[in-house]
Formats: sequence, C-alpha cells, structure tokens
Amino acid sequence: MRIAQLANFVGPTSGGMKVVIETLGQGYVDAGHTRIFVAPGEKDQVLETEAGIIVQVRAPKVTEQYRMIARPWRALDVLDRFRPTTIEVSDKWTLSPAANWAAKRSVGSVLFSHERLSDMLAMFVRSTFGVEAVVGGLNRRLSRNFDAVVVTSRFAEEEFANTGANLALVPLGVDLETFHPSKGAPADDGVIKFCYVGRLSHEKSPQLAVATVVELHRRGHPVRLDLYGTGPDKAELEAIAGNAPVFFHGFVPGRDEVAKRIAQHDISLSVCPAETFGLAVLEAMACGTPVVSATSGGASELVDATSGERGAANPLALADAVERLLPRLGPDLRRAARARAEQYPWQRTIDSMLALHRDLADEVPYRKLQGFVRSKKGERP
Repeated sequence: MRIAQLANFVGPTSGGMKVVIETLGQGYVDAGHTRIFVAPGEKDQVLETEAGIIVQVRAPKVTEQYRMIARPWRALDVLDRFRPTTIEVSDKWTLSPAANWAAKRSVGSVLFSHERLSDMLAMFVRSTFGVEAVVGGLNRRLSRNFDAVVVTSRFAEEEFANTGANLALVPLGVDLETFHPSKGAPADDGVIKFCYVGRLSHEKSPQLAVATVVELHRRGHPVRLDLYGTGPDKAELEAIAGNAPVFFHGFVPGRDEVAKRIAQHDISLSVCPAETFGLAVLEAMACGTPVVSATSGGASELVDATSGERGAANPLALADAVERLLPRLGPDLRRAARARAEQYPWQRTIDSMLALHRDLADEVPYRKLQGFVRSKKGERP
C-alpha cells in the first residue's frame, strides 16, 4: 500500500499528535508499505528518509510554534504527485478537502480524530455558546466525506453520535522500552513530587494541575510540581502558583529524557477533562508513575483503581483524589501502573490501522465498480 498521512500543527516541539503520526508512519514503513507524510514547513521540500517520504509544504506560521497549510490545493497537488492508495488525515480544518480528492480518485480516506472539537473549542474560547451547533455541523460534513473516522476512546466516539460516521475505535499505545521504570525513581525525601507533561495552553488544562498542587500545599502537604512543556499560558500559571513550589522547565527534547523526568516523580497529573485519549497517561504509567486524572475525558478510561485515582475536574476534588492515593504510594502501586500500561503496546495500534487501510484500499474501488454510493451505508443511489 501507499499510505499518505496529512497533518497541520506539527512542529519541533509538538506533543502527542506528532508522536502518533510518527509512530504509525514508522510502523507502516516497517511493515513494507510506502509512507508519504505531508505537513507544513518553512519551505517546499521533499525528503527521502528511513521513515518514508516527508513532503513539507510552505505554509505560514499561525502561532510561534505551529504552521498551517492555508491553501489546501497545494497539499492536494502533492497527493496527485505521489498517488497514494489510501490517505490518513489528522486535521479537521484546511486539509479536510483531501476527502473529496480521494472520492474522485477511488482512494480510501481516513480521518484520524485527535481531539473532541466541542470540548476543546469551548475550553479554548472559554465559552460554550454556539459551540455545539458549529461543531455538530462540521462533524456531520466530515463524517459524510471520509470513508472512516478513527477515534481513540469511547469519550471521543461520543462526539460523532448521530453523524452517520463509519467509526473505528483504535486506542493508542506507548513505547514500553523508552518509558520504563528502570529510567528512575522518586527520591525518598518526604516531598510528594508531581509532574505535568504537555502544552501550557488552557485547552490542555494545566491550570487544573497547578491549582491542585496549590490546594495540597494549602492543606499542609510537602509538595513539588514540575511542568514540562511550552505554551502561551505560562504567565497565568505562574500567577496561579503564587508562592507554592511549582517549577517550569520548558520543552524537554528527546523521549528518553522525558521518560527519565517522569520516572522521578511520585504522581503524574493528567487532569484535562477534554482529552480524547491521554498519551501522557500511558507514558507515566509505563514509567511506573501512577496518575491522577479527571473523571471525564479519555484519560479516565485509562486510569483504573490499580494505576491511580480520578476526581472531578476542579482543584478541590482532584486534591481529594491525590489524598486518597497517597497511602498507596510505593513499589506495589508503581508495578501496577506499569502493568496497566503494558496493555497498550503500539504494535496493536499499528496493526489495527493497517487493517483499516487495507480494507479501504480493497473496498473503495470495488464499491465504485458496483455503482455504490461512497457512503458508509453501502446503499445504491
């Protein structure tokens, strides 16, 4: 197969989505398939790499960190040049016209849903007014245009209810070798060490993580929070932290170094109530670090009674969840967290995606020859 992956907002300091795309892409190559990755860049260029063909399309910056292909036809020209058998689109905005490109050429199309737009947009604009109507209309259009929509959790699946989408539930995985308890352990100095790994932007809810530790500090617990990541909300987070022991370390290059940092903490805070999966949750548990998450969101489907605690998405409830977890801290809990992460190997995710691409590569041309509508219902026009 020739699988083309398309994405916006992928840069040097990108987090989870970049990890997913790169891991899947390498898996496709390792399985003997051709991989073409189309992404925005500073200039047009084509790179032949061990991870496949990387095509950068010159695109403007929309933030300090990210670029977006504003003219989708330029990405479609790339597809015409490399002629994939299926496409996998990790963008719901300017790259969504790739679905129509695929339909006209009998090419299978997959939308990989990395975020639940209704919640993420509401958190970004800090208002729910009009969000459901706008997002609902967009999701119905996307569901009609793409042959399949991949979601990574039941929470993510809910957004596409009543849209007619052909949904494929494909949980993500974790690199169990890079993220491993052997990378370190927290110092036994009486201080409860927390970490937050992710973008410092309010759609990721770092405010909740900081406010939770501030509340624990107020309650008299000896605590420390280390935040790893960059983003526009740093000043706001510093204000929330006040005089509490909260430390900002910025972007940490290298997955191995990230694993070392995580392993040195007692608890990882992954408390975003709108996260559709939670790679940071699996990475922490793979290191043996238990997790406190919100009761809503995809992360809550990963954190069970053996690997951490959950609380409502407010600082008081999350601080209570931490206090419930404190008596259980120790080697047994760290082993249980690791065992939970081992249920999510990346190879299972890669195999599921390859099976989906294979089905679409075989099915779409057949439906075209038989005169079927390119919908998910297989009904004749």
